[in-house]
Amino acid sequence: MSYQNNSLTKLALQKFKKNFWGVFSLGIIVCIGLISIFAYLFAPDASKNANQMHLSIHSKSPGFDVQMLTIPSGIESNQNFFSKLFFGKNNTDTEIPIQSYEVNNNILSYTEYASDGLKGLEKQIDLSRFPNSNYKNYIELRSFEFGTDKYGRDYLSRVLIGSRISFFIGFVAVFISLIVGLLFGSLAGYYGGKVDAFIMWIINITWSIPTLLLVIAITLALGKGFWQVFIAVGLTMWVEVARVVRGQIISAKEMQYVTAARALGYNDYRIITKHILPNIFGPLIVISAANFAAAILIESGLSFLGIGAQPPMASWGAMIKDHYNYIILGKPYLALIPGFCIMLLVMAFMLVGNALRDALDVKT
Repeated sequence: MSYQNNSLTKLALQKFKKNFWGVFSLGIIVCIGLISIFAYLFAPDASKNANQMHLSIHSKSPGFDVQMLTIPSGIESNQNFFSKLFFGKNNTDTEIPIQSYEVNNNILSYTEYASDGLKGLEKQIDLSRFPNSNYKNYIELRSFEFGTDKYGRDYLSRVLIGSRISFFIGFVAVFISLIVGLLFGSLAGYYGGKVDAFIMWIINITWSIPTLLLVIAITLALGKGFWQVFIAVGLTMWVEVARVVRGQIISAKEMQYVTAARALGYNDYRIITKHILPNIFGPLIVISAANFAAAILIESGLSFLGIGAQPPMASWGAMIKDHYNYIILGKPYLALIPGFCIMLLVMAFMLVGNALRDALDVKT
């Protein structure tokens, strides 16, 4: 039996590897996953939530360059390496975009950057503010590859860090939906009768409520926040899992191997978990891939409505909300870039789901 399972697994893997779009999409998902985990390592602005605002350079086009003066605060940070890597750097220094500067008599005179060709304010600072009076290490040419948003934040950094919410909400939502769906679907399908009728009544009621409306209700009940959205999305996606598990168990429990397991005196828990569920794992993988995509879209919709991840946390849906009016103001890329990222990730999960469906189809 074990040899046969291994053979079927190898056959499914071989079929999946032959599907170009499935393998390509899986590569995209892995890349986005690595970027989301190590976002602060790739982001030009590694501050927490990439929230360094420079209002004087707001809404600049991709490829914009400006000289940036960093004024040390003198406050020592006790952050360790892993905290900076996964949660961003607590930046206490002051960053100022400047047009020009000069040094005379240990005084650094600089002109702040001003939009529309206007002359910025002229200010001075004593060189003693810099360690060893070495001001040159604190003036650099900063390039914004994706431009800046309406608050003057680096848009590329916001896009990279915003991938975390869209990517990880899929894992959390699918995990919650699998736990709840497997529990209710297994009980309904295996025991039938009144248990099945009661669980199907709950499923039908949940199914009849629009998904977004149900998520909004759960989110308002739990409160606005990062984890509340994850839980709310997961609690609305278990219904489809439960229906599929119920149907698969109803057909599987009449098989000879289940009858043999009962004859051997195995309890119901072992029969369900050790014998039935491993044999219906294929459809669950396909549903999980589809639920990944659905969770990403739901979270984006919630963030767009303002009840998802809260500012200053970066989220692709929230970025679209902040800049959708720029579509008619001549800077459509501010809304199109995060929209394209959502489309790419959702499409990748859908193509992987289709490839897994074909690979796990025993008829072919």
